[in-house]
Amino acid sequence: MKKILYVDDAHSLRQLMDMVLSKHYQISLAENGAEGLQLAQESDFDLVISDINMPVMNGFELLENLRKLDKYKFTPILMLTTEASAEMKEQGKQSGATGWIIKPFDPDKILKVIERVLG
Repeated sequence: MKKILYVDDAHSLRQLMDMVLSKHYQISLAENGAEGLQLAQESDFDLVISDINMPVMNGFELLENLRKLDKYKFTPILMLTTEASAEMKEQGKQSGATGWIIKPFDPDKILKVIERVLG
């Protein structure tokens, strides 16, 4: 079973993603980038999904730190955020994001995106 790390400071969204994804994937949850980075270093994930605006370490910092690790150089990393500006998307792309999903999201669509990204 493929392993996904979902990082978001919103408890309700972590619960929702757990409910949606745990039927199909093994999911681990973190509430900020620092916690997500620690989990990513301790385990191997097939996909990382992260919010951007979080305390302690934001999603861009997490993304940049993950891309520095050999085992996450080519791992798909999706940003799931309310940020929709072209500037933010470009910053994500420059930092190594694989894709960008705007909140609120449709659970069925997110599953399709994940299936496509994971092959």
